[in-house]
Amino acid sequence: MKLKEKLQNNQLTIGSWVTIGHQSIIEIMAGAGFDWLTIDLEHSAIDISTCQNLIAHIQSNRICSLVRVGKNEEVIIKRVMDAGADGVIVPMVNSAAHAKKAVDFVKYPPTGKRGVGLGRAQKYGIGFDGYKVWLENEAVVIAQIEHIEAVKNINEILQAQGIDGIIIGPYDLSGSMGIPGNYECMEVQDAIQTVKAACQHHNKPLGFHVIQPEKEKLIEKINAGYTFLAFSIDFLFLGNKARSEMSEIRRNIL
Repeated sequence: MKLKEKLQNNQLTIGSWVTIGHQSIIEIMAGAGFDWLTIDLEHSAIDISTCQNLIAHIQSNRICSLVRVGKNEEVIIKRVMDAGADGVIVPMVNSAAHAKKAVDFVKYPPTGKRGVGLGRAQKYGIGFDGYKVWLENEAVVIAQIEHIEAVKNINEILQAQGIDGIIIGPYDLSGSMGIPGNYECMEVQDAIQTVKAACQHHNKPLGFHVIQPEKEKLIEKINAGYTFLAFSIDFLFLGNKARSEMSEIRRNIL
C-alpha cells in the first residue's frame, strides 16, 4: 500500500530523517525497515543535485522519498518535485493560507499553481501524462506544525484541501514559545495536546518527530495515537551508538 493511502486510512508509518548526503546512508537506513525517509534541505548541507540522487536511491529501495524543504517557497518545492520526490514536508505552516500555498506549489493547475517542467519526475518528457495523474492522486503534502501560531490555527490548517497530514516539530515549537528545547514542559505539552485533539476530531494523521533514537520514546507515541512518525536522524543513530559503546569500553576496560 502506498504512503498516500496509508495516510488516508490513518495507518501507522515510521520513517526517519536524512541529513548526510551520501547514498550509503540511504542504503543502510532503507535496510532497517523504514516506510519512508525524509531528505532534510532545511538544516543540512544537501544541495538539489545531491537531493535528486538521494531520492532515486530511496525509491530504488522501494520506500517512499519525502523532502523537508527549507521554506514554503515555490521554486524549491517545484525543484524537488521535478527531481522525483514522492512528496514534501513543509516547515512553518502556521495558517490555512500557508497550507494552501504549499499545496499550490506541489500541484499543477487547476488544483494548484506549480509551473510545468520536464525532469526526472516526468521521465524527462516521455512520462508527462502519467505524472500528471500520479501527482493529482498520490503526491504527499505534510504540513509541519512547529510554531505556536500553527497551534492556534490547527483546525483551519487540517481542513485545507490537499494537506495529507501534519507532523509536529517539537524543538521549533518550544522555541516559538520562548523555551527552545524544553518540549517536555507543561506549556508545550498543552500545545501538543491541542494539535492531537484537532487531528483526532478531523480524522487526520497525527505526526511527530521523535528526536532521540530510543525505541521506548517511539512506542510511547504509537501508544498515544500518533500514526505518522519520524524516528530520529541519521547522525544521532550513528553518534549515539558510537558514544554509548565507547563509553562502556572506557568505563570497563581502559
